Amino acid sequence: MSRETTDISKIDQNFAARKVEENGFTYFDVRNSPFSLEGLPWFEENGRAFYRFPKPLTEKDVNAGALFLSNHTAGVCVRFRSDSPEIMIRSKLAFGSDMNHMPRAGSCGFDSYRKLQGGQLLYNKTFQPNPGQVDVLAPIGSNPDKSLCEWLVNFPLYGGVESVEIGIKEGASLLPPFSHKVKEPVLFYGSSITQGGCASRPGNAYTSMLCRKVDAPQINLGFSGSGKGETAVARAIAGLELSAFVMDYDHNAPNPEHLQNTHEVFFRIIREAQPELPVVFLSKCDFYGTEPEVQRREIIRSTYEKAVKAGDRNVYFIDGATLFGGKMRDACTVDGCHPNDLGFYRMYKHTLPILKLALQNAPERNKTR
Repeated sequence: MSRETTDISKIDQNFAARKVEENGFTYFDVRNSPFSLEGLPWFEENGRAFYRFPKPLTEKDVNAGALFLSNHTAGVCVRFRSDSPEIMIRSKLAFGSDMNHMPRAGSCGFDSYRKLQGGQLLYNKTFQPNPGQVDVLAPIGSNPDKSLCEWLVNFPLYGGVESVEIGIKEGASLLPPFSHKVKEPVLFYGSSITQGGCASRPGNAYTSMLCRKVDAPQINLGFSGSGKGETAVARAIAGLELSAFVMDYDHNAPNPEHLQNTHEVFFRIIREAQPELPVVFLSKCDFYGTEPEVQRREIIRSTYEKAVKAGDRNVYFIDGATLFGGKMRDACTVDGCHPNDLGFYRMYKHTLPILKLALQNAPERNKTR
């Protein structure tokens, strides 16, 4: 993309007449150019709503929990470039969740990352709403040297939004972000852990850590208690252009029998539609070695082994028992199940080599640039 400065009055006709407001900032809707709004694969088909599933899906297709949780913006982010010394966010929150085991900054807050020219994305600022807060107007980025840099602002993991605007200081530039190194998104499907519970802020979910590291767009289809492997979900995923697919719904299959009846079927629907798509199978990270847990892991391993035996060279298996590592494993969750930031970091570290390998073996159109 061009490095030239854009006249902000020409960004979008809907905002051409927008004047600098009293606080010295001009606000722009993230749904419009030059922003890159990511993590909503059916955005246009859904009438530009902040909703993670295709709107035509109903309770005949998918469980009610997943449909409701589609209003939560896990994995959604907005990217852009600016030399504004401060970045503001103005938003109306919706579908909030204030939980006793997850920081509000993670469940219904925003966080930002800043990347200088040629550098890496580094954490910059967090906004954490007060209990019951709906209207947001707050700083979300600090850039005191006024460098032209790329910004990434993550949306709430366990809440949703009706609107989001980014404010930049009068006279500052607002530009599109550069292209990702990996063209197509990495899609994650799974449970509350996939959705980001219980990260202290959105950027600390393991899915976000991975996508920042490999520089790929993210699609997060994690649904707390509600990732149950319905065929309608598999068909929806199968219709997307992806760089890799991480299949991690072990936790939400009600029992081993359900997992047995759905896991390979789910995979086959996607594989038949996309023969070369890299697929990574995960079993549950909070593995304690009980008989049902062993059964579940072997069901997932079996899907992988059958694919390999059939000649599939684009499948990968990660034993969830390895994800928290061996040392201080008991420090990785908030409740024996949901990872804290340490747990998510270890999930990221153990998954990253496999994801990198999967992307190296991805179809040519998805190769890194």
